[in-house]
Amino acid sequence: ERQMPKILVVDDEESIRLLYEEELTDEGYEVVSIASGQGLVERIEQESPDLVILDIKLADADGLALLQEIRNRYYDLPVILCSAYEVFKRDLKAIAADAYVVKSSDLTPLKKAIRRALEGKSGELRQG
Repeated sequence: ERQMPKILVVDDEESIRLLYEEELTDEGYEVVSIASGQGLVERIEQESPDLVILDIKLADADGLALLQEIRNRYYDLPVILCSAYEVFKRDLKAIAADAYVVKSSDLTPLKKAIRRALEGKSGELRQG
């Protein structure tokens, strides 16, 4: 049993990846980050993360389409959508995510969403 929850960060902005890596590692998570949405399902298979943080507007992929792909394969893997824009919150495809966080330099909302999503996951899984 892994003690540290593993988070896979998918974002094409290096500054964001570094910020998330630093702050989330400080919170006690193991963080793996990738710049591209290509081959994401395969990466999830390799890394088996406990949670995915997914940017909606990737240079090479549509985050909402990737979310559908993840859901089709891993229906109970927590996914947090991150975007600089509120507007995607109203997209019906965004409902498949466990949380929607608007990007900011303050990661408090993101950390809360991560904790909530992981707590929900461990609660469900441990019972069965």
